Amino acid sequence: MLQHICVMLVSRIGSEEGYSSCHHAFGSAGSWRTDSSLLSLARLCTRGEVASLTGSAYMQVKSCGIGSTDLHVNNHKSREQDREWNRSREHVRITNSRVVKSEESRGFSEFLEASKQVESVPAAICSVNEVWVDYSISSDTIILFRKADNHQENLVISEAKKLETDGLVNFITINELRYITEYNQVTAVGLFNSDVKTHLVLFANRGSKDYTELKERLGALAPEFTGKLLFVLINGAVKSNFKSLNYFGLKSKDLPRVGIYDGDSDMKWLLPDGDISTERVREFCQSFLKGELKDMKQAGEEPKTEL
Repeated sequence: MLQHICVMLVSRIGSEEGYSSCHHAFGSAGSWRTDSSLLSLARLCTRGEVASLTGSAYMQVKSCGIGSTDLHVNNHKSREQDREWNRSREHVRITNSRVVKSEESRGFSEFLEASKQVESVPAAICSVNEVWVDYSISSDTIILFRKADNHQENLVISEAKKLETDGLVNFITINELRYITEYNQVTAVGLFNSDVKTHLVLFANRGSKDYTELKERLGALAPEFTGKLLFVLINGAVKSNFKSLNYFGLKSKDLPRVGIYDGDSDMKWLLPDGDISTERVREFCQSFLKGELKDMKQAGEEPKTEL
């Protein structure tokens, strides 16, 4: 299972043993960025706890390379248990890395508390000089890495006027774009601030018989289009989303449907009605990327009438 979100506190604290009960390898996490040792390190975190990653752990991950599987800092579980644990985990999509040099550093305790509140985001601490060098970090920084669009967001602590736990939780939540992100007032900020301006949109009514299956199907397809399209889920059963449906010329009774919105051209298209299969959606996305949709009728477009 691909892991797409975690929090790392890179710090000068911690013993060689670290927090042994928290050390855990994600297993096969897939590729984040080919030049990113820190993102490999991010896989050595476990949800709801803060792992301490020592220099030896960092070098172990770095030497294994991106995409390594079954890495262990402490062998407190069998590999089969680890695989089962990974299979049961929710898909996650952000790496949020806290880079500090002292336990007394501003924002240290707030970061730890925020990591407890955002339990779906694994957290870790690392005291490795290479991390500072690899990312040209010169002062305490919270770094957010996002797999959905290969985005990195830096929050420099010294430049933050106010640093509180709630603010850090909000920072993570707003920027949490998953491989398929459910649209709401919070996620809208990250979606429309992303450098990836094209959205593959799944319109479906939560509670319908095919809702979960379609969400999982398109979520599995989304990694093929990382950095090209963001996959978005809009729940058509929510009144606040009716405006989005209307924009595509849809009503709740018409769902499920799939569309593409291109923010650069402000154009939108619907996948022709029919089976929402992986192959049809893949071809739909590829048609957009090839520029073939621009000659097609836009979704919600009123037919022209002759005077």
